Amino acid sequence: MHVQELIITWATPIFFALIGLELLVARWRGRAAYRTGDAISSIGLGVISQVVGVFGKLLSIGIYAWVAVHVAPIDLPAGNIAVWLVALLAYDFLYYWLHRAGHEVNVLWAAHVVHHQSEHYNLSTALRQTGSGVLLGWLFYLPMALAGIPTEVFVVVALIDLLYQFWVHTEQVGRLGWFDRVFCSPSNHRAHHAVNDRYLDRNYGGILIVWDRLFGTFVEEDDADPPVYGTRAPLRSFNPLWANAEVYWAAAKDMWHARRWRDKALVWLKPPGWRPADVVARFPRPAFDIRRERFDPPMPRALTLYCLLQFALLLGMATHFLDLSARASLSTLLAYAAYLVGSLTVLGALMEGRRAARWIEAVRVLATALLPWATGRWFGVAQLDPRFAMAMMGIFGLAALALPWLIPARTPSVAGTHPASAAKGPSVGIH
Repeated sequence: MHVQELIITWATPIFFALIGLELLVARWRGRAAYRTGDAISSIGLGVISQVVGVFGKLLSIGIYAWVAVHVAPIDLPAGNIAVWLVALLAYDFLYYWLHRAGHEVNVLWAAHVVHHQSEHYNLSTALRQTGSGVLLGWLFYLPMALAGIPTEVFVVVALIDLLYQFWVHTEQVGRLGWFDRVFCSPSNHRAHHAVNDRYLDRNYGGILIVWDRLFGTFVEEDDADPPVYGTRAPLRSFNPLWANAEVYWAAAKDMWHARRWRDKALVWLKPPGWRPADVVARFPRPAFDIRRERFDPPMPRALTLYCLLQFALLLGMATHFLDLSARASLSTLLAYAAYLVGSLTVLGALMEGRRAARWIEAVRVLATALLPWATGRWFGVAQLDPRFAMAMMGIFGLAALALPWLIPARTPSVAGTHPASAAKGPSVGIH
């Protein structure tokens, strides 16, 4: 397993322990911190981001390594503590500009939007990451490679910067005084995730918030204007594929409909929300409503428990996938990735109440039960332990039998809570 997957794998139990602690603190305070569908969707998108990252290393690390070895005029020593400190500072500085560009350039927003789609703000939101950010994000860190910062140093400081940002995604930590003035903190980052006018496109810092103070993008959280989370074009779906594709698709449609070639290019290069005048006239969109209801399709308790169980099993499989990534064949990894992404997509459809989802889920769990038992194989495992195969057949076979009772035939429906009242609503904990 590569160092990135290894660190993420070891950090995952800590993430879930902190999520559990946040849930308990919220329950003690009488607040509704989580909704099941939203949390599964956010963490599932994080899983997909890690899966895609296995195939994107040529861009995210490979190009950096090549530039650092073949182009950089100097080669800084990896054993020098000063190199590590400078690298962490440089990474955080470049991250600020990547993050800012992700809010100011539509093609970059199309990737970054995934992290902002949740209409809740909790530690599961931190795990909600893009699957397409690898396509262009690497460009912003090439100055570090040109400066001779070793690849192994770059990889570790990148993880430090990423892992630091986990804890700031919570409403359970209030103001922190002087800390808020220097570092990215929960208060600062709550403002970043808000769609209120006063907060929009502010507070980009990863570890340090001083970058925002230096470059004029800092705003302080105001108790008189509580943050409302999400995006100004709400996703309203638990489909992870659509979550990653929605802005690309919207931009591609606008590009297709634009009459001027210049506008076709500007659709991707202008800030999010910009559209050619002729496209706006022919294809208007609804106005932004900050008082919209949150996306929260009703889920029977039995279905909630089923989805949580299936999601836990998929998390275990995702860990196995990351473990295989260093030694399995490309075809095996691609097939395993397709299974994981497909399974998470079906689970999202179940949580939305899609009528066809229960039949697709039945096929998925039956195949997962029978194929390992019949073939004695699993992704990357040529000779599956018969006891493990029997366990899979039992768990997923029972899931298939339970589906008709767990998932009633119903049409998709959307229930929500007004965002201004949801933070202190009557429901408590995770639902």
